[in-house]
Parts: sequence; C-alpha cells; structure tokens
Amino acid sequence: MGISDLAQNAAESISNAEQEARVLICPAYGSKESRKHWNDTLEREVPFLQGELARHLTRQQIERLTHLHPAGAARFWGAKPSHDKAMAKVRTGDVALFTGMKKVLAVGEVGAIFANGEFADELWPPHPGGESWRTVYSLRDFVPADIPYEVLARLIKYADNYGFPGQLVLEGDKARSAIEGLRITTRTVLEQLGIDEPPAPGPVLTRRAELERQHTPTVSFDRAAVTTLYRREEQPLVTEFCGTLATAAGRFRSPAGLCDIYLEGPDGVEVIEAKSRTGHAYVRDALSQLLDYAPHSPLPADRLAVLVPGPLDERELSLLHRYGVDCIHRISPGVFQRVPAPDHKRRTMKELWTAS
Repeated sequence: MGISDLAQNAAESISNAEQEARVLICPAYGSKESRKHWNDTLEREVPFLQGELARHLTRQQIERLTHLHPAGAARFWGAKPSHDKAMAKVRTGDVALFTGMKKVLAVGEVGAIFANGEFADELWPPHPGGESWRTVYSLRDFVPADIPYEVLARLIKYADNYGFPGQLVLEGDKARSAIEGLRITTRTVLEQLGIDEPPAPGPVLTRRAELERQHTPTVSFDRAAVTTLYRREEQPLVTEFCGTLATAAGRFRSPAGLCDIYLEGPDGVEVIEAKSRTGHAYVRDALSQLLDYAPHSPLPADRLAVLVPGPLDERELSLLHRYGVDCIHRISPGVFQRVPAPDHKRRTMKELWTAS
C-alpha cells in the first residue's frame, strides 16, 4: 500500500470517527435541584480520589478517570434510569450541551462514562424515594456559552420555538449539524489527528473541514497540550467576512491545529486567521498560528492574512508585513479592506510557508 493510500485510509478513519460523534442535550438549569447540582459538580471540579467518592469507584473506573483527569478531579453530570437506553450510546469524545433559561449555557466533552448508583448518590443525593442519577459521566472540558435555543433548533432542523424540554441524544446528521454549526472541535478529535502529540515522522495528514456561516458567538479555552476551538469573540467577524466572499470558505485540520478560513479561488490559495482585537499580543498570536498552519495547507498557500475588527497600528502592521502576511480589517458592516504585504516580502516568505 502506498503513502497516498495510507493517507486516504487515515482520512476516512478520522471522518468516520467524527461522523459517529453524538450530541447529548442535557437540561441542567431549570429546577432548584438541577441548579444545585450545577453548582456542586459543573461549576467546580470534584476530587474523585478522596473520601467516600473514591470508596464507591471500581478499580476500572478509577483507572479510566485518572487516565482522562490525571489531577484526580473532574466535573461530573449524570442521567436517571429512564435515559439508560439513550445513554448506552454515549462515549468519550461526544459533545454535551447543557441547557437552561432558553439557552445552551455550556458546552462540554464527555470523558469517562459509567453506571454507578452509589457514586452518583454521593454526588447528587436523591430525595427520599427518588431516582438516582446513576449513569455518571465526567467532562474532559466544560466551557460557558450563550446560544439561544433557536440557533440550535435551526441547526438540527427543529422548529424555532422548540423548548428542549428533556434530555436528547442526537446522532448522525443532526449531531454533525450541531457540531459543525457551532464549530466545536473536541480534544478527542484533536488526539485522533495527533495534534496534542509531537509530530510523527513521515507524511503529514491534512484534512479539510467545512466552514458554516450561521453560527452563534462562542467561547475559547486552552489546555496544556491542545486548544479546543469553541470561540465566542472571533466567530461574528469570521461569519461577516465570509458573507462577503464570492468563493466558498473552508477550513483545514492539521497537526498544527485548525485554521479559521481556507480559500481556494481565482487569486490563489489563502489561509486566514481571525482575531477579536487589534493589540500586539493578538496580532503576534495570529502570525505565529499562520506560520504554523501554512506548511500543512492542502494546496500550497499563495497568501496568508490576519482578519481583525479594525485598522492596525503601524507597529502591528509592520510585524505582519515583515513576514509577508496581509492584514484584512473591517471598515463597516459587510465592508472589509485588505492592506497587502509588499510583494517581495511575500515571495521571500512563501518558500517558508510551503516548506515540507
């Protein structure tokens, strides 16, 4: 089997893994009881290797939890027996959307999942005669969000006024629509791509991903090894800019991460990184990301650009131009201006962008 065949097989495996991801919709902030549970086990991490909690865990459950949460603490949520059938499908890496007050209030990634009524009752003591939240799952990541129900409902083709009254497990097209529409990239997917590990020798596998245009703003957060790309501030800018393009915008994933915008058009191939601010730290961060992404572009990049909400000061513009990178800034709603880098700088730097 040749290198191209191996790359194709790997790409298909990644695609299949992403397609199989489910979305768990979890009512979590409606009743007084659920708000207490939120405060106890979502608002903060719970040490699971101490006291009664540790006593109720099996050896296998401890091993799984400590593998995903080496610090010995995690956020937890659970489901009652009436949801056993649906929860049996949920796996590590699935996306959890925590709802309440007519919004998605947080986005999480499912970590360890197991049935353990005693552990659950220690976390969330049921009322006398009440049911245990016996299917317990930890959260690898948990990020505040502010997504109106209408946005999620449209993504999964439900009625705009759907109230998400109970727990749901979305699969197939609906799950993909939610994940792609909200631009969620889980740590599990990044691990499948090898992004959280040192690059392996041999050919680099790059995979394109669709860029959706109707998203709600989102939140970003970092971990020691990876960044889960769920971002509040840049998304409106990206959506507005892409709405002005004649060419369909995409993205690509690579061992360097997930780019914001990838374009193949009559003017060549362009990779664009968006930032919500124009300060030096933001521009420097965008520049370093672009220089990291560019060598992995599906087709050799002809241009790199930073997209920002307003004009840059001379210091920041000079920094980009020094490395042959353009600036695209917003002038007014739906209007953007490009300040191109000098041609000779771009030609010089292009050799580095396209370096194998």
